[in-house]
Amino acid sequence: MFIDNVQIYVRAGDGGNGAVAFHREKYVSHGGPDGGDGGNGGNIVFKADRGINTLLSFRYKRKFIAENGGNGSGNKFHGKRGADVVIEVPYGTLIRDKESGRIIKDMSDDEPFVCCRGGRGGWGNRHFATPTRQVPNFAKNGTSGEERELTLELKMLADVGLIGYPSVGKSSILSRISAAKPKIADYHFTTLTPNLGVVSTGEERGFVAADIPGLIEGASDGAGLGHDFLRHIERCRLLLHVVDVAATEYRDPIEDIKNINRELEKYSPELSTRPQIIVANKTDVLDRETVDIDAFEAYVKSEGWELIYVSAATGAGLRELIRLCDARLEELPPLKIYESEEVADEFESVDGKQTTVRRENEKFIVEGEWLLKLMGQVNFDDWESLSFFQKVLQKSGVFELLEARGCTDGDTVSIYDFEFDYIK
Repeated sequence: MFIDNVQIYVRAGDGGNGAVAFHREKYVSHGGPDGGDGGNGGNIVFKADRGINTLLSFRYKRKFIAENGGNGSGNKFHGKRGADVVIEVPYGTLIRDKESGRIIKDMSDDEPFVCCRGGRGGWGNRHFATPTRQVPNFAKNGTSGEERELTLELKMLADVGLIGYPSVGKSSILSRISAAKPKIADYHFTTLTPNLGVVSTGEERGFVAADIPGLIEGASDGAGLGHDFLRHIERCRLLLHVVDVAATEYRDPIEDIKNINRELEKYSPELSTRPQIIVANKTDVLDRETVDIDAFEAYVKSEGWELIYVSAATGAGLRELIRLCDARLEELPPLKIYESEEVADEFESVDGKQTTVRRENEKFIVEGEWLLKLMGQVNFDDWESLSFFQKVLQKSGVFELLEARGCTDGDTVSIYDFEFDYIK
């Protein structure tokens, strides 16, 4: 089974909480705070693997959650760092945000990509000890790990794409010019998955060719198998348009070319402008008395395409086809790599943090993900912890933003159900 489009859920690990602890040891009169820090949560990491050519491994497993960081403990013991989750995908996989459809990363290189970062471990209370605060009774909680819903879309990395109607000989040609062993039979839709093959051109050089399952008229609207696999020729620099020049299926080769190109243009106008070489196959059974070769050649010439006659059955013309492809690829730009379409969130930034302030009747509501995480780090029953919370709000510019929105002395401010009267 070939799977090239899946939706998954990923979540990085939460950071561990810092510890509130004090050193107690016989004969040591001033132990002091010694709460250890929490460990960082594990990341969600994507890695491209050349040994995989389908997203089949995601058929049953769609949820990936990294390990949480361990909590700190006494004696300055740090919590354990959460283990990363490494997700292996085929080369050419696009990672998209499920909701917006934007491209996050094109997995077309060897560099691992951290998609979701684990939460930071919280500080233990030993970090908050000062000459005037020698017994801090609070510590920081760890922050939450990032989470996302993603769409994985495979667009194969191939220099050359073989396109054309079913049973025109695409798989046979690929099997003759490369070491690929696609399933071949004399009936429609034998090829149910795209096949890749490395074509050697000598002197340790070569290119990758992909046999795209048969397109038919209406493929861009979902007919046949072509609609599912059109995405795999979007990266191809050169298209080999294979036609049954002998008309063994009793179809007109010229109409075949027109129909396939019409489907390409409907799917992607940019794709329809990709350079093409017309590969006239099955010359070993060609009867020139029943096929108007002159009209065929005149049509190809009028469209500005190159034409080469081959026979996948006998191997005639295939060496010339390889040399022609190699020469054209030398003139064409490299494979298309998709740029990230991630954009910054459209919230007001306070000290680099996304924050919103709105007024509801006589109350000012302050929200922001960083504030929600901060609330989990504060002990509201401890005066020193509250003082720490106030200093963070002041240094982060929240009070300045409140005043810019019209907040004055005596107004009520609510931060995630924690309410207080604003005093300048």
